[in-house]
Amino acid sequence: MNMMNGAAVAGLVDKHKPTLEKAAAAAGARGYWSAYPEHLKAYGETAKDDGEAAFKAHLGKAFDIEVPGASGTVGSEQSPFGVDLGITYPKPDIDAVLKAAQGAMKGWRRASADQRAAVCVEILERLNKKTPEILFAVMHTTGQAFMMAFQAGGPHAQDRGLEAVTYGWMAQTQVPAGEVTWEKPQGKNPPLVMKKRWHVSPRGVAVVVGCATFPTWNGYPGLFASLVTGNPVVVKPHPGAVLPLAITVTVAREVLAEAGFDPNLVTLAADSVDAPITKELCTRPEVKIIDFTGSTAFGDWLEQNCRQAQVYTEKAGVNFVVIDSTNDFKGMVRNMAFTLSLYTGQMCTTTQNIFVPKGGIETEDGHKSFDEVAQALAAGVDKFLSDPARAVEVLGAVQNPATAARIDEAKGFGTVLLDSRSIEHPYLKGARVRTPLLLAVDKKAADTYCRECFGPVAFVIACDDTADCLATARRTAMEHGAITAGLYSVKPDVVEDAVEACLDAQVALSVNLTGGVFVNQTAAFSDFHATGGNPAANASLTDLAFVANRFRFVGVREPA
Repeated sequence: MNMMNGAAVAGLVDKHKPTLEKAAAAAGARGYWSAYPEHLKAYGETAKDDGEAAFKAHLGKAFDIEVPGASGTVGSEQSPFGVDLGITYPKPDIDAVLKAAQGAMKGWRRASADQRAAVCVEILERLNKKTPEILFAVMHTTGQAFMMAFQAGGPHAQDRGLEAVTYGWMAQTQVPAGEVTWEKPQGKNPPLVMKKRWHVSPRGVAVVVGCATFPTWNGYPGLFASLVTGNPVVVKPHPGAVLPLAITVTVAREVLAEAGFDPNLVTLAADSVDAPITKELCTRPEVKIIDFTGSTAFGDWLEQNCRQAQVYTEKAGVNFVVIDSTNDFKGMVRNMAFTLSLYTGQMCTTTQNIFVPKGGIETEDGHKSFDEVAQALAAGVDKFLSDPARAVEVLGAVQNPATAARIDEAKGFGTVLLDSRSIEHPYLKGARVRTPLLLAVDKKAADTYCRECFGPVAFVIACDDTADCLATARRTAMEHGAITAGLYSVKPDVVEDAVEACLDAQVALSVNLTGGVFVNQTAAFSDFHATGGNPAANASLTDLAFVANRFRFVGVREPA
């Protein structure tokens, strides 16, 4: 049985308590704050070369990680950029993994909230130092372009992890960590006096079901929310994006072992497309928490069939923008062109539905018809992606061949404003690169635009007027889910109407974005990612509700 290294953990508490206090203050203020630098030079002059070398050292080999009861190997990752990966991982034995996780929990729950939080922050700090390696691991499994893989896969994901640690730490420290004396006066008689103390009792084994597009950014919140609140975590990556989370688990296990805790508090459970284990794993009675990012169909299945667990899901949605009017038409078009192009529309926050009054809109240059607005958006995307060398650094690559096939299928869904085309990557010749498909449809074609068409497919939808745009957008978000909403309007009453619609649909709203902020990007410690209030997600990253149900306070009292 592992014994906590008291001196080592005390050192981590002293080292990381200031970071936790700053993070807690940032979470309360909701202004800009980040713990981890998002410029590559901060990681050393040779960061890019070092990261690529570390990544290449994994290729064609068995990944070196201990997995309880492992027998054989699995591995089916294919780089969307055409690089041959050939990495294999230990094939887990579910019985052994769950038994090991349960066995590791007792020592971890004995640690204080401060101690667990400090260990978690140390894990994140070590991950931050491996950011250049994680960059290439994310890039070549997800298809994210270089800069996005660096920022979203590294420091931004680490910020989201720290955010979860911070909220978990705050939730646990709302009651005293030590013993308290309870004394109730009894008039002339002696008072009633009790000694009381409270223990954090974690729910049990947690499973993080990773996604193929953002394994770290979407995976870290659940991983660290469960770990900081005392739960052991089994990390089950998407079979197409194992490496970033395998590196993560390795670092976590190293830190836990150094601190004297059982490294099986964090274990890897990799599988393959041909032999998936998620259903078997997640329905086990030992599993008490599940964090999932992925399709609506599988998220619904988990919610319906894993009744023994608290299930947190981020699923599909139909994100929207309503265009009513603008005083910066070119800025609006540029901003939306970037939004529609970024990572080939494979973000859960990317706009799919663009609602425009069929009578057109007012701009600083006068009235523009529906067709003029639609054509301007198409031309804006086309111009933005006209230089292939620049385009691939925004688009990245299509993660899954099924997504590329879906683009071609969607061409018959409406009038093609801008066709999707393939681009040859200038230095990664096997890359699967596609540009967005933009279609015009009428509001009546609800069957077309009311379902998520994952990937670079967007619809410009003609509605009767602005009020109809807002009503239709509100309804689609309430019925089918949405994580992001946007509005362009110079009219205060329209802005207020949009706010009310988004309050009804419980979807975050961005208004009049024309500069360097985009509707599909959110900032940790300031923006909540999803609200948990519509079918797109039942949780928000990160609020207290995301962490507070992962543990219980258990009181112990006795007469003084």
